[in-house]
Amino acid sequence: MSTPNILLIVSDDHGYADRSALGIHADVRTPALDRLAAEGVTCTDAYVTAPICSPSRAAIISGQYQQRWGGQWFDTAAFPPDDVPTLAEQLRDQGYRTGYFGKVHYGAESVGDRACPPHHGFEETLYGLAGQSYGRLNYLHHSQAAVSSYGPEPAQRMAVQPLLSGDEPVEHEGFLTAELGRRAGEFITSEDERPYFCMLAFNAVHNFCWQLPASELAARDLPAFRDWTPAVNGSFTEWYDDVIVPNLPHGREYYLAQLELMDAEIGRLLRLVGDNTIVVYLTDNGGSTCNFGDNTPLRGTKYTLWDGGIRVPMIWRWPGRLPAGRRTAALVSSLDLVPTLVRAAGGAVDGVDGIDLLPVLSGEDETGHEALHWDCEFQWAVRSGDWKLSWVGDTPQVVHLRDYEHAPMGAGWFLSNLTNDPSEQHNHLTTHPEIATSLHTRHITWRSTVGLPPLTHP
Repeated sequence: MSTPNILLIVSDDHGYADRSALGIHADVRTPALDRLAAEGVTCTDAYVTAPICSPSRAAIISGQYQQRWGGQWFDTAAFPPDDVPTLAEQLRDQGYRTGYFGKVHYGAESVGDRACPPHHGFEETLYGLAGQSYGRLNYLHHSQAAVSSYGPEPAQRMAVQPLLSGDEPVEHEGFLTAELGRRAGEFITSEDERPYFCMLAFNAVHNFCWQLPASELAARDLPAFRDWTPAVNGSFTEWYDDVIVPNLPHGREYYLAQLELMDAEIGRLLRLVGDNTIVVYLTDNGGSTCNFGDNTPLRGTKYTLWDGGIRVPMIWRWPGRLPAGRRTAALVSSLDLVPTLVRAAGGAVDGVDGIDLLPVLSGEDETGHEALHWDCEFQWAVRSGDWKLSWVGDTPQVVHLRDYEHAPMGAGWFLSNLTNDPSEQHNHLTTHPEIATSLHTRHITWRSTVGLPPLTHP
């Protein structure tokens, strides 16, 4: 078989339960993702490396734990060092044409630095630097006129700055999800004999989901909702609490509308790609229950190391090479994207923390990872087999996330058996202390391996 094309789709804050094929919620409509699962392989126990976007995305693009360069939370998140090759660079060096369309958020990136797609292996780009706007991109407005109209602080909070192509600003007034899908489609169908690698990083379904086209609001009988305006709404902090769970009227409906419209763009792209195309879908961290996402049956939300914050939807499709409709409970990670895709393209990978998933996806092997680790400094966790040990400190971050983002973190030690108790309701710390000790020791060793300092708590 010839070298495969690759379409990697990364969404933002998509809830684990929010796919219609799962049958959990009757009001969820995701026919494209359902088709992808029916024609490919669903990884039920797939994890990202952080419960927030920027450190997680650094691992996705590199195949390495972001803790190796100090990335633990928003304040330390950073793009991989110059000597760490990206997925795009490795595929480009194998003869691929490369395109990036969507949200960029690896930390405090600036125009022209290595964190920007044109400077780490992507030839064609249309993107927004979400790190300059509180981690989000506006769904409707990206222009200097919008910046002027909103005013300095609201423009940044509401993320209306122009997009970028290469290093040049690009203005776009219109629905961003549709524009990103359109641009990805143009790239995929471009007349070029080289195989393509297209990375499509939707802003959907990140807050603020009321930012929908007027036609969609009318079709769904949803009221318009205004972005933050200090003169009308007062302080951002007070206003923010009114636009998250449980206070925003129609919040779940706005979220589901954004999810359905993103799914429609994925459906259009599936109709454009050929059979010899690997399509991968995942989201960057666990679903944001604060933004009306749902992670049933998992406990927790984005920001937390409960499984609801780190276990994500992950689907792989490669007709003729991977079985259709297969589900695997192997322990897999977003770290595995780099080695799997590079090797599927005929290349070799060294120095990554991920593994080649093709044997797992094909059903030849169900081993997956022996263990996976998470470490945000004030909270950490390790999973091996059925068991997961986590620790949450008594810190200002925990209080802030509980009060501001409505994200209860837990406290202290927790040992869960995820096979018997995926909702992490029962703490086995006292009944299985030997397992907790083993996992604790394993995590201490891992911290040393990735270069983190020794733990400072018991």
